[in-house]
Parts: sequence; structure tokens; C-alpha cells
Amino acid sequence: MHKPLGTLLAAGLTVLVMYSAPPPPLAPPATAAPPATARSEPAAVRSKPVAPGWKFGWPLRPVPAVSRAFQPPTFPYGPGHRGVDLVATEGQPVLAAGAGLVIYAGPLAGRGVLSVDHGGGLRTSYEPVLASVHAGQLVQVGDQLGVLSAGHSGCPTAACLHWGLRRDGEYLDPLLLVRHGHVRLLPWPPN
Repeated sequence: MHKPLGTLLAAGLTVLVMYSAPPPPLAPPATAAPPATARSEPAAVRSKPVAPGWKFGWPLRPVPAVSRAFQPPTFPYGPGHRGVDLVATEGQPVLAAGAGLVIYAGPLAGRGVLSVDHGGGLRTSYEPVLASVHAGQLVQVGDQLGVLSAGHSGCPTAACLHWGLRRDGEYLDPLLLVRHGHVRLLPWPPN
């Protein structure tokens, strides 16, 4: 069974249009916003700023060196590095990168993990961390979440913080939150 070329082209254009539509603009989160629900739109192209009007900062002070950069997977569940590793010291305070609601704070696969929902589909994660906050707690940018534990796999020093960012389930480079200037996410892979 062969379909006419016109039918195949129309179907291809429909898919192209569906995957190239930018998401609606995000609104800044309210202080006590509950976790956002995921939108059903495709996450192929992001042309809006990551978090317009929101204030974010580094999860460590002073500003750390990056020992391993973000490497997005080329396909869902594919290999990659879904965050950045920041050089730090064991016991160093880990800070909330932005205001939000702690949605997880506890052990996961043998290490301490924290996740903060910032509203609008944005979530940051931090590991390995010994938490001083609990799920359901509201935090502000710069609030201490816990202290860094040693032993992050692949870290060239005794301790590194693995810092992650997701928007509606899509992994993004968390450094987009702290870089100055107008940030735009481009299609991946580049043409």
C-alpha cells in the first residue's frame, strides 16, 4: 500500500508545524504556588526565555567552577549529562537557586536528593545533599537547603554538586538560570 505523495507531504507538514510552535510565555511564580502540572505540548523547540521575570542565583557560594557541563541526550532516555557538576567542598551549604516549593528531600538510589518546583513547569534538583528542608516547605532564592555530601560519581575533587534543571520534563542546562543577558533556547540538534 503506497500513499500518494501529497498525503505524505501534508502529514509531514502537520508534524513540522506541531513541533515548531513555541510554548506560551511563562508567568512568574506566586510565593506559595503549588507544583505546576505539565503541559501536553511537544518540547522540541523552546524560543522563549527560560524564566522571564524570575530571580535565580547560584546554588553555591562563592560562584563555583563547573567540572562537567550539561550534555543533552540526543533522544529520550539516551546517554548524556542532564545537569552540571559544580566543584565544592563536603559540608558546604547548598542554596535554593530560586523561590519555590520543595517537592522531594531524601535518599534516592543511595544518595541525598532535593528537588524544588519553581512553578511554570520549572524544577531544579541538587545532589548529593544532606537535606535540612522537607517536602512541602516553601523556600526563597538563597535559602539553605542542606549541606553537600562527598562522593558524586565522576567528580574530579572530593565533592561536587550535581545541579539539574527541567521544564515540563525536558532537561535543560541550569547555567541558563544564572547567565546574564537575554537567553533563548534553540532547537537541538542544531541545523
